[in-house]
Amino acid sequence: MSTCIECVVPESLGLSSARLGRISVYLKDYVESGKLPGYLVVVARRGQPVYLDRYGWRDVEARAPVEDDTIFRIYSMTKPITSVALMSLYERGVFQLDTPVSAFIPAFQHLEVFESGDHDHYRSVPAEREMRISDLLTHTSGLTYGFMNLHPVDAMYRARGVEGSRSSGTLHDMVETLGELPLLFSPGTRWSYSVATDVLGYLVEVLSGMSLDAYLAEHIFAPLGMTDTGFFVPPEKVSRFGANYEYDDGGLRLADRPPDSPYCRKPSFLSGGGGLVSTAADYLRFMRMLRNKGELNGERILGRKTVEFMTINHLPGNTDLAGIGQKVFSEMPFDGIGFGLGFSVVLDPAKSGIIGSPGEYAWGGAASTAFWIDPVEDMSVLFLTQLMPSSSYPIRRDLRVLSYQALVD
Repeated sequence: MSTCIECVVPESLGLSSARLGRISVYLKDYVESGKLPGYLVVVARRGQPVYLDRYGWRDVEARAPVEDDTIFRIYSMTKPITSVALMSLYERGVFQLDTPVSAFIPAFQHLEVFESGDHDHYRSVPAEREMRISDLLTHTSGLTYGFMNLHPVDAMYRARGVEGSRSSGTLHDMVETLGELPLLFSPGTRWSYSVATDVLGYLVEVLSGMSLDAYLAEHIFAPLGMTDTGFFVPPEKVSRFGANYEYDDGGLRLADRPPDSPYCRKPSFLSGGGGLVSTAADYLRFMRMLRNKGELNGERILGRKTVEFMTINHLPGNTDLAGIGQKVFSEMPFDGIGFGLGFSVVLDPAKSGIIGSPGEYAWGGAASTAFWIDPVEDMSVLFLTQLMPSSSYPIRRDLRVLSYQALVD
């Protein structure tokens, strides 16, 4: 299948070519000033790409340019894919969203909540209720990430090797360890970004009887033609794999470069929360499937009602992240933003301070990647680069302005 991304004339779908050109002016400055290695951005409307811009290097040291088929680490943009996988099993009637997680993971019975102390000596109390599968999908489970570095439970995760993404061990090892650690809060009471989607990946394995990589390959990647998406880069594709960089005092520091990258080897830990690599063409197919309410080119991954259900706000009381979340980490602002089943959801653009539409759903990744889909404007945007952390620059926020201002009808 071709990896070339072909665009139609923007004016034919209600966007201005000249105004879209502002995206390139903005992003190229980041590359030329040494802040970004390179990037690829695609703007689509009504299911068709209207703007593609790529510039800079997939490997700065080798002077290898970003190409249409460059392979990127997508980190947390894995989460929507894993969420879709689990919901495809939901459609088979094998669980309900309020099913206790302990029904499938016995280690999650009798979970307790951290009350006081430190990571070595602490007091915990029983959770107010059991963790439900819906809590994992919405990040209201009480789980956390070790890299937060803000709470004694985060330190417990680090001490026990619960890291997500390229962790050692297996998904089974992770859930068994999590069952021995306290939660940040009782499930359903707050929002906190976490390893919850890795637990969803384990549930996919338990419910399907297949490994997560095999399930994704058979039920999502093959039907959608996502031929370059997976948990590692095989030898024949390493030449297309980009290097990863870290922010370093306004410049770049090489963090991970093929062929020595751990992504060039099949991992034992299949991270449904952050383990995939992909290309622009592949992820655009996934986005088009969502935009089409679960179907692409005759292949139906989810039912229409399921996609609609996943992309509405599921936070308690229809509140936003500011009303329930810990302001420690998010790919979006907290004000005016809700959360669905695997995606952030815009509730109030004015409150969020970001141009957009109510109902826009999105997510991003640790290496500054991002996507969003706006059903009101029937517009989608994909941005790929390799710079950590995602908070280095306000690129993704600015890109919304630069994309939306190009609409002329």
